[in-house]
Amino acid sequence: MATRIVAPNVWGWIADHSASRMRIVRVSGLLAAILFAGVLLNDSYVWLLLVIAAYSFFWYASLPQFEATVLGHLGPDAHRYSAIRLWGSIGFILAVAGIGVVLDKYGSDQLPPFILLFLVGAWAVSLFTPDSPKPPGQANAPSLSTVLRQPAVLALLAICFLMQASHGVYYGFFTLFLENHGYSRTLVGQLWALGVIAEIGIFVVMHRLLPRFGVRLLLLVTLVLAALRWLLIGLGVESIAIVLFAQLLHAFTFGVFHSATISVVHRIFPGQLQGRGQALYSSLGYGAGGAVGTLASGYIWSSVGAVYAFVFAAALCLGAWLVAFRWGRFE
Repeated sequence: MATRIVAPNVWGWIADHSASRMRIVRVSGLLAAILFAGVLLNDSYVWLLLVIAAYSFFWYASLPQFEATVLGHLGPDAHRYSAIRLWGSIGFILAVAGIGVVLDKYGSDQLPPFILLFLVGAWAVSLFTPDSPKPPGQANAPSLSTVLRQPAVLALLAICFLMQASHGVYYGFFTLFLENHGYSRTLVGQLWALGVIAEIGIFVVMHRLLPRFGVRLLLLVTLVLAALRWLLIGLGVESIAIVLFAQLLHAFTFGVFHSATISVVHRIFPGQLQGRGQALYSSLGYGAGGAVGTLASGYIWSSVGAVYAFVFAAALCLGAWLVAFRWGRFE
């Protein structure tokens, strides 16, 4: 998580000052694959710590720059980003389902080679992905400090931080929480898959929702539903029906939220700021927000109980809603 905070910003600055964003993606993707191969050489704790830290520094560098490239290709049709992003969700389901069968039969030792195979595949595909055209008016783009002084920009970054912090208890402890309440591992896996299926469904129609309802309204609705989701899981875990409904809300808490916020980042960080804008979105939200949320949830879980960790997550979403309502003028 530390590399996810630092790496995107370092490589975002390099990408915005280089002639080719995809060159950054290709180089960082190749180095990530090479470094990850180190897990096949030794399984000592210190060695794995160094290998994963080094691999992560380059892997998390490539993701925001690829997002910026995709949005650059879409140009005025950036609201159609979700139609491309849904393939990541489909790939996730296929990988989990397929590799799960292999691991059940041959053991977890087979996992690192599969990860390495996917990393090499991602790098190979990047070789055939062209750079997006340079946006008009790039030379006249404002400075990063000027953009960051805008209240709406600061509000967006705060909303992303709080929202991803609220997900800390979900990504870190959802499986453990369900198992502690008698859910089988098979059922837990199916509930995770249901959430991803729900996000795919919303990605299919998101290009219609964004122009129709606008980013601000979608975010306000999504943040309320996110608070509701965490409360339903925390307080209603004994009911499978409630948990099923809560998992369907993943369509909003990830699908709608990610599509809406990434379209705003693309718009408010123009021209040569695209790389650093996507990097800030990734590092402050998924990096710092995820780290703080997971750590805080763990402390709350161990000190006062698991339910309170989900209540804390809901409170973070309501805080994000207040920020969006007061300063979220993104249109």
